[in-house]
Amino acid sequence: MGAGLPTEAVERRCAAVKLASAGLAFGERTLWQGLNLEIAPGEFVAVLGPNGSGKTSLLKVLLGQLALSSGTADIAGGSARAGNPDIGYVPQQKTIDAGVQLRGVDLVGLGIDGHRWGLGLRHRAERKRKVRAAIADVGAEKFAYAPLESMSGGEQQRLRVAQALVGDPKVLLCDEPLLSLDLANQRLVSELIDRRRRTHDTAVLFVTHEINPILPLVDRVLYLVDGKFRIGTPDEVMTSAVLSELYQTEVDVLRVRGRLVVVGTGDAMDVLGAAGAQHPHGAMLSEELPESSGVRS
Repeated sequence: MGAGLPTEAVERRCAAVKLASAGLAFGERTLWQGLNLEIAPGEFVAVLGPNGSGKTSLLKVLLGQLALSSGTADIAGGSARAGNPDIGYVPQQKTIDAGVQLRGVDLVGLGIDGHRWGLGLRHRAERKRKVRAAIADVGAEKFAYAPLESMSGGEQQRLRVAQALVGDPKVLLCDEPLLSLDLANQRLVSELIDRRRRTHDTAVLFVTHEINPILPLVDRVLYLVDGKFRIGTPDEVMTSAVLSELYQTEVDVLRVRGRLVVVGTGDAMDVLGAAGAQHPHGAMLSEELPESSGVRS
């Protein structure tokens, strides 16, 4: 499961991301505190948890958009700050407003110079080369010059990945990049991100509600719930015992045909959605899955 970087190898290599005794609070509400996490170059870490647990806020801290309440955050060799060119960012798939005059190639180019005015003539050829290469890397040559509003969600998201990678980042931060995509495009976007980290040793921090599309790729999981967290491999974290402890209620984690099925959290990861926290697991689960098809973890 995942690339499986040994713990010793992670510790020996210079961390691409390092959070030390990190805490984040808004007023009296603490999202998390005492968070210690080091991510090695080339490591793929998934961030899971219910809405409001601080997953996206963690990315904002690393992007320099939010300040920690306590502790420190370092990324790509320095303290977290806004405008760090060594960080690539892939947002959620969003609907493009009708009439927006922006082509795919323009979107990708913003990954190079969207934060500054003017390039100068001698830099324009290099810019074009980088944009073409990034578009080719995600297989978007056929539609890159079309208006964004005419593209499917999957096509747009491939170009957002290209935009994040065009600056050759050391760290890739992904904020639910598979949301609203069909299964085929979830797989395609996940594989693009995974290929980048394998070929360029780019560290990946991947926020998601659904681990199954990236389960074979993930090295470790950071699971956040109501100020508590657990860090470890998917096999260590995605268990009935660990999630029951985090959610402070009975949670079942089943393995069905290589996929994880979670029941009892009452959030977006739950196979039953909000109903998962309101019904006896056994009775409801029997309607969803044959008893013999799942193995409890």
